[in-house]
Amino acid sequence: MSCAPRFADPSLVAIEVRGVTRSAFLLRSTLAAGAVFGAGAVGPFVGGALAQKGGGGADVDILNFALTLEYLETAFYERALRLPLSTEVRGLARNFGEHEREHVEALRDTIDQLGGDPVRAPELAFPRTGERAFLRLAQTLEETGVSAYNGAAVMIGSAEVLAAAGTIVQVEARHAAAIRLQRGLEPAPRPTDESLEMEQVRKAIDPFVKS
Repeated sequence: MSCAPRFADPSLVAIEVRGVTRSAFLLRSTLAAGAVFGAGAVGPFVGGALAQKGGGGADVDILNFALTLEYLETAFYERALRLPLSTEVRGLARNFGEHEREHVEALRDTIDQLGGDPVRAPELAFPRTGERAFLRLAQTLEETGVSAYNGAAVMIGSAEVLAAAGTIVQVEARHAAAIRLQRGLEPAPRPTDESLEMEQVRKAIDPFVKS
């Protein structure tokens, strides 16, 4: 069976994530995986990448990756409010942005409670978009985020941390469904998402990942 890369959404690699932290690098890699193979590639990629750290990946490292992802989504929706959007779409962007900011605060608090240091937000730059392109990228980001959380979940050691992550990923999935409806698409088109082996994904995204 051929596993030649296909570009599910090239706009993902147009998002710039500047930073030298492990979480920033993993986020760049995650976006590249989603761009080449689609959201179905993100879960196994994230799980495999976190497993490469000694001890199977500490919960704080996983939470810092999730925090970096939430920084990205927060900045994305804040920027959207400066775009010429319709009233309904602007309302979605404002509402979802508030959710993402709450996710940031919840993750930072959890990391603090575990005795860790929350990572700082990386510098971010997004491609210029109109409403249609914004909705497409928003859908892709939300679906990528859901898959990333699912991939990271298998590496979480604490039941409390896993439960906290579960409350966030449910909201991200609802965001994705709402955006799909706004685009005139089925909110849940498949019973399951396609999954790929991490090594297939890693080789495909190497050209797009910059430190």
